[in-house]
Amino acid sequence: MPEPHKYARVERERRFLLHQFPTGVNVAGTSRIHDRYIADTTLRLRELQEDGRAPVFKLTQKLSAPASGAQQGLITTMYLAESEFRLLAQLPANEIRKTRCSVPPFGIDVFHDTLEGLFLAEAEFDTPLEADALALPSFILREVSADRRFTGGELARASRRDLQFLLLENGISSISL
Repeated sequence: MPEPHKYARVERERRFLLHQFPTGVNVAGTSRIHDRYIADTTLRLRELQEDGRAPVFKLTQKLSAPASGAQQGLITTMYLAESEFRLLAQLPANEIRKTRCSVPPFGIDVFHDTLEGLFLAEAEFDTPLEADALALPSFILREVSADRRFTGGELARASRRDLQFLLLENGISSISL
């Protein structure tokens, strides 16, 4: 019998809430991301479009397995052909659209549609020591790594009103319904 989660890897990331997109940062690249969190599953379907490149299609399973530090859980990703992606995209799902700006070591997500006005930075790590050693720049408002409401799956289900309350709770009052 195969061991559970044999092909998964530990996901270590730290997430941070920003008041706005930081000024004066060097953006190394941008990509447009369309995520579909498939209803009643732990699966995410992603279409990733980087400037000047062909789109990339992925199916990811994220299992919550938080531990001390930056460990969020287990993650397994498969790359898909566009035809496979389009077939799976017919399943019921909650969606997120965002632009990710690479500002090493962070990916800064600028959300669109219902989540417009939300800015999150995240950094991924290979080891717990790397995660603990992260120096935080002044544009970080608050770490939200342990707050499940800031995970993609939860945000995909959030209404505009939910977002407004979530941001108000964290000191941001600049978005409207």
